[in-house]
Amino acid sequence: MPDKKSGGKSRVAVYGAAGHTGRFVVSELLRRGMTPVAAGRDTSRLLATGLEDSGVELRGASIDDPASLDQAFVDVAMVINCAGPFLDTAETVAAAALRAGAHYLDVTAEQASATATLEHFAEPARRAGLLVMPAMGFFGGLADLLVTAAAGDWESVDDVAIGIALDSWHPTQGTRLTGARNTAQRLMVTGGALAPLALPAATRAWDFPPPFARQEMVEMPLSEVVLVARHLRTRELHTYLSAAALNDIRDPATPPPQPVDAHGRSAQRFLVEAIVQKGGLERRARVGGRDIYAFSAPLVCEAAERILDHRTTARGAFAPGAAFDAASFLGAIAPDAFTTEARGA
Repeated sequence: MPDKKSGGKSRVAVYGAAGHTGRFVVSELLRRGMTPVAAGRDTSRLLATGLEDSGVELRGASIDDPASLDQAFVDVAMVINCAGPFLDTAETVAAAALRAGAHYLDVTAEQASATATLEHFAEPARRAGLLVMPAMGFFGGLADLLVTAAAGDWESVDDVAIGIALDSWHPTQGTRLTGARNTAQRLMVTGGALAPLALPAATRAWDFPPPFARQEMVEMPLSEVVLVARHLRTRELHTYLSAAALNDIRDPATPPPQPVDAHGRSAQRFLVEAIVQKGGLERRARVGGRDIYAFSAPLVCEAAERILDHRTTARGAFAPGAAFDAASFLGAIAPDAFTTEARGA
């Protein structure tokens, strides 16, 4: 299917473009020489972004009005959904993307939403020759790619542990709304199968490289579990989040993120590490950076660019680790912050 272009540049609709992450995604698309179309539910918020002054086309569209979504996605090659809660938006926006003949990506951290998107759109997307990929953001896609890069040529493993260290977590309003909406039971993998997270959640210490060092962690599975379990066989799969960050987000008094640089990023630092074990061997992959919301932009835009440049042949509904060369992908977005290592006999 030919890509829909404007002036030789791929046109990508960003739904939720007026939101915190959506604005980062639009900026990243522009930086890459692609043509974003800013779409959203609230036209006044879109106008307030100032994107129109930068030559970005604005299109209002509501999830309650499928015809408006059809109009918003006319002549685009890709739809990136940044409008949560994704339990409320993903199915409707993904369906509209397929009707428009466009690939679909989103940045959900919600396990239930990612699962539903993968299951519901696998066959329709395959028949249409399109790619549907949920959770292509900091929570979800990043950890899936790290696990895939660490596993390498291992098709099955004994244990996967993912550690997410945040020095703080100042949640956006969208994050708070999603947390209130997402009441589905969290899943982990134990004994080779998806299972409900045991409560109270497990805790452990994790020795990260500097500057984080030893962190107290709490098990907190997000959409990465759904992604990894879809293409890598493992007996155990557990995700842990730094306790200090979890305390931040659970405190209703924690303020939203504040920009501290010209790109609008906050001062927040992160380090994500995946440890994959098989027999007596252990492989690790890690990446660090600034601002989890801002970092979702290069992640999802790299995916968009690789899909539109035909650097993946995957069609249907896929996890990123199953569609891309994980090490190449991570090396492209974080050339100075992505590392791997192997231990054991």
